[in-house]
Amino acid sequence: MSDKKFASQADLEEKKISWDKLSSNAYAYTAEGDPNTGVIIGDDGCMIIDATATPVAAQGVIAKIREITDKPIKYVVLTHYHAVRVLGASGYKNEGLQQIIASQDTWDLIVERGQQDMDSEIGRFPRLFQAVESVPGLTWPTLTFQGEMTLWLGKLEVKIKQIGRGHTKGDTIVYLPSQNICFSGDLVEADAACYAGDAYFTDWPQTLDKLAAMNFDKLVPGRGPTLMSPAEVKKGLAYTRDFTSTLYKGAQEAVAKGMDLKATMTHVRKTMDPKFAQVFIYEHCMPFDVTRAHDEASGIQHPRIWTAERDQQMWHALQAD
Repeated sequence: MSDKKFASQADLEEKKISWDKLSSNAYAYTAEGDPNTGVIIGDDGCMIIDATATPVAAQGVIAKIREITDKPIKYVVLTHYHAVRVLGASGYKNEGLQQIIASQDTWDLIVERGQQDMDSEIGRFPRLFQAVESVPGLTWPTLTFQGEMTLWLGKLEVKIKQIGRGHTKGDTIVYLPSQNICFSGDLVEADAACYAGDAYFTDWPQTLDKLAAMNFDKLVPGRGPTLMSPAEVKKGLAYTRDFTSTLYKGAQEAVAKGMDLKATMTHVRKTMDPKFAQVFIYEHCMPFDVTRAHDEASGIQHPRIWTAERDQQMWHALQAD
């Protein structure tokens, strides 16, 4: 295992893009387990939910939107702070962008660890950060909220809300009350590993319960295919709960037995591999996920900051024979 390429450095294959229509107002731009982008087209403008990794990558989303409307793209909502979700926001500045919206918790995380996260993620996933030189720097929200906010695209009501911690402490969902459609960010995944390097494992199941209670008909997860029916939404929520809970339970067992990180990884994989080894970015996520789960199970409440150096040290320690 020691010669395995770090994180997703070996993942160079282009992904097939899907452009899914959820309603006359809502669309999803997905790509076989790569980070998804949501699109809402209102009466007087458009909203983007999660902005791709680079401004160059954002051009693919813009091209799809311009096939159906020439309305300005007024808003970009960041569901959380991770670079792969936010660094493409500047790609919309020539499309009528007025506000970049995020939770105050997400703003605080950018202040605290945005630069380290950016440097770290670019090293992890070179394919997603092709043309990284087009990124002008960190993406800073221009409008923040606490708890929830309502925004109107003409007559179309858009709710932007924090329902609890999970993938990060800043997690935000966007939904259309009139159409019962949700964009969940990485609180929910479908057929893809849940990246949990900055997670709150204890909180995540309760947050998913709150999301389930909202009974959405359709949901765009952070990664994986669009969930186009209530049954698919339910399945996606169950999948995410199973992934995160199985992982954390394994880490708790390992910590209770006094296992170090490497032994914890071996222990956790006994229950995780049979269920999840085949899903998108599983091998990429597991070292980061197990490290965070081991930390939380050991009493480290808040995720430690990942740096490019820490990434490499952790990876090589876990891959060593």
